Order: sequence, then C-alpha cells, then structure tokens
Amino acid sequence: MSDDKDSKTEEPTGRRLEDARSKGQTAQSREVNNLIMLSAALVVIMMIAPLMTRDLVGELKRFIEMPHQIHLDDAEFQAMIVDMSGRIGAALAIPFILLLAAAFAPGLLQHGWLWTTFNLAPRFDRINPAAGLKRLFSLRNLVELVKGVIKMTIVGTFAAILLIPALGWIGQLITSDVSSLLPTLLALVVKLVSGVILVLMVLAGADYIYQRYEFMRSMRMTKQEVKDEFKQMEGDPVIKSALKRIRTQRARQRMMQAVPTATVVVTNPTHYACALKYDQGMNAPVLVAKGVELVAFRIIEKARENFIPIVQNPPLSRTLYATVEVDDEIPREHYKAVAEVIGYVMRLKKNAVH
Repeated sequence: MSDDKDSKTEEPTGRRLEDARSKGQTAQSREVNNLIMLSAALVVIMMIAPLMTRDLVGELKRFIEMPHQIHLDDAEFQAMIVDMSGRIGAALAIPFILLLAAAFAPGLLQHGWLWTTFNLAPRFDRINPAAGLKRLFSLRNLVELVKGVIKMTIVGTFAAILLIPALGWIGQLITSDVSSLLPTLLALVVKLVSGVILVLMVLAGADYIYQRYEFMRSMRMTKQEVKDEFKQMEGDPVIKSALKRIRTQRARQRMMQAVPTATVVVTNPTHYACALKYDQGMNAPVLVAKGVELVAFRIIEKARENFIPIVQNPPLSRTLYATVEVDDEIPREHYKAVAEVIGYVMRLKKNAVH
C-alpha cells in the first residue's frame, strides 16, 4: 500500500480529474457549507425575522384577542384557515428560499454545477462490514475527528468570550418588558453568530485548502498510468484527429516562419509552391516549405512580402512537392534542376548589385 502511494508521483491529468468529477469526486469542505448556512441564518435573523415575526403575530393576534368573533361553521372556518395558511406561507417564503439557496451555494462555489447518478447505483462494497469498519477507523476519519474537536474548541472558546460579559445583566431580562426584551436578545444573538461566522471564515478557508490538497494527492498517478492513458487517448479517433489537426497547424506555422529565410520559391505557377534554402557550406539545398492551393498562395504571398525570388517551373515544383518532405535535403536526382534554378537566382542578385 505504501509502495503504491509512493509510486504515484505524477500530477493528475485533465482526463483523470474529469472522470473523477463524473463520479461526484471533487474537493469540497464541510466547513464552507457550515459557514454559508450560518451566514444565511444570520441574514434571516437580522433582516427578515423582525418582519416575519410581525406578520405572524398579526395573523395569530385575532385568535388570542378576539376568539369570540371566530365562527366555527365549516365554510367560513375553512376559508379562514386557507387565508391564514397563505399569509403565514408568504411570511415564511423568503427565509425558506434564502436557506434553500444557501444549501446549494457551497457546492456551486467549490466545484460548480455537478449532476451525477454514480453514487446512487448499488455497490456491494458499501454493505460489506469489513469495508465499513475499515472506512470507519481510517486515517481520514481520524483526521476529521481531530479537526472537529479542534473546531468545536475554537468556536466554543470564542463564543464564551462573547457571552461572558453579558452574564452580569442577562439575568435581569426576566423582569424586563417584552418590547425591550426581544431587541436585546436579538442584538446578543446577532453578536454571537457574527463572531462565530468570523471564526468559521478562517477555518473554512484553511479546511478548503487542505481538502483541495488531499484530493489532488489522492488523484495522483503513476508514470505507467499516465503512459496508458496517453495511449488510450491516442487510440481515440476523435483525439487522434484533433492531435493531427494541431500538428498540421503547428507545422504550417513553422513553414510560414521559414519562408523569409528561403533562397527561392519554385511555383506552378499558383497551384504548387516549394521554398528552397541554400547557403554557402550546405551539402545540398533544403526544402523549408511546400504547399498546394491556398497554402501555396500563402507561401508565394509571404515570399513577395520578404522579397524572395519566385521562379515558375511547374515540373520541378510538382516533383519536389511529391518527393521531398519539409526540412529535408534535395535528393541527388534533383540536384541538376534545382542547381539551375538557384544559379539563375544567384545571377539575378549579382546583376542587381552591379
């Protein structure tokens, strides 16, 4: 087991991460969930709870203050219940929607939208007692337990620090008027929850970094796995086609960059184009670029932009295109024809100088 972990030295490939994501395996921190849910609860307490309480009290007030005016015949009582249920539902709708959004927000923030049914499929290893005990007493669960104890200690200590100053006057609230009691308690709860949220922000940030590190470490691959995956990708027709297209584009770009270094471009006159380079000391001229149709047109255009001589020789251009690869030397059987073209270009340059 240790040897297997030690052999996984390579960073996970994009395909491995995508496969893990399709199975619902992503880096995620429970502390981020707790932070967002508690923050949503704080918003409800500070902004929505007073309004919601006022609406609920208004609806229930008539049952307490004017019960004698309530008629209990079937039709009117049913209409009253339906009306009251609708009003109470409207008062609770905004907090419900906010908390529902807070339940989905952590996943969207940590790994984006993810929908998979992989974990819903029956797996016999989940009901295997031995596997269950192994997971229960695994190192990961031990780390989570230690983290939970540390988190509760930190949060509990911080909450105690916030509450201790209030112990001196909180007992006097029993004799206070209800109108002043509720705002005082609300302020105390807001202060306490806000402090806990500040602590959770630090804990959640640290835990997410740790979870991300652990996830990427668990996704590491051996060198053999990387090679096997590359072979599989190479065997995929779509991947092969994409790689071939990329290679062709890059080769074409290199060709176009080499055209300005050419000595002469042999054409046919526009359907074929072969750029040849020859300098003193070279064993033989080298074909630095070739193409047909649109590529030939671009080679000719590039040659004109860089004042490279263009010579029309249809038989030679077709032959070079068919028998010589880019960056290869001209074969011996074509020496004479190529030498005549290059000699012609050299004479033109010499006459232009004189």
